[in-house]
Amino acid sequence: MSRFLQRWAVFAGLVVVWELLTWYADDTFFPRPTMIVVAAHDLWFSGPAGDLFLTDTVFDHVFPSIGRLLVGWGVAAVVGISLGVALGRSAAAAEYAGPLLTFMRSIPPPLLVPVFLLVFSVGTTMQLATIIFGVLWPILLNSIDGARSVDATKFETSAVFRIPKPQWILGVVLPSAAPKIFAGLRVSLSLSLVLMVVSELVGTDNGIGSQLLVAQREFDFPDMWAGIILLGVLGYALNTVLLFFERKALAWQPKQERTPATVEEKAV
Repeated sequence: MSRFLQRWAVFAGLVVVWELLTWYADDTFFPRPTMIVVAAHDLWFSGPAGDLFLTDTVFDHVFPSIGRLLVGWGVAAVVGISLGVALGRSAAAAEYAGPLLTFMRSIPPPLLVPVFLLVFSVGTTMQLATIIFGVLWPILLNSIDGARSVDATKFETSAVFRIPKPQWILGVVLPSAAPKIFAGLRVSLSLSLVLMVVSELVGTDNGIGSQLLVAQREFDFPDMWAGIILLGVLGYALNTVLLFFERKALAWQPKQERTPATVEEKAV
């Protein structure tokens, strides 16, 4: 508890320093944190009590963005884990697919936004395609690596007892690969937040990214900074939830077999 309080005390101190520096600079492009808080309240928390004080902006822009992020990340997770485990346990398939995977993952997802616009037109489908394509690769590659790292003893034991293939995949391969799969899920979750914003900057009139663009064009810098901070808060919240489920899912494993704690794990 003391470390938790110390971390938040440092954070509060940095906010105070930020407030003093921006007050002294008096720069329109860098509003004070108190101004950003007021803007955030007006944007998202000044609604009626029946809606838990949430404004229409939350329902029209924030929730749809979060929905697209989670759906895109979820689809990428299902495809990436399934395909990764299959390729990881088949040396021949991985050898044939390797060059294609290397080529595809080298393409920056934002560059494909015009292609997705041509294929899917403007709308949710285009945005989901951008998110899914971009976040698939960390999950897929970590799943392949995790499936390959199954201990030989476990493989031989399952062969001796003639464990059915589905049961072997679910009971041996996936648990053994879980630490690396979760590592890929953490990286992809951060990427999905970035790609959500990128996909909403083009040809759409709703979403957090769209609102950021409108605020920038109208030189409404407190609203723009409020949106930026909202993205940071969303990233922190989603990462915290994922880490919670990861710790629950990997609680049965000895600590030495788990993936070493990352910076974000130590910070939560």
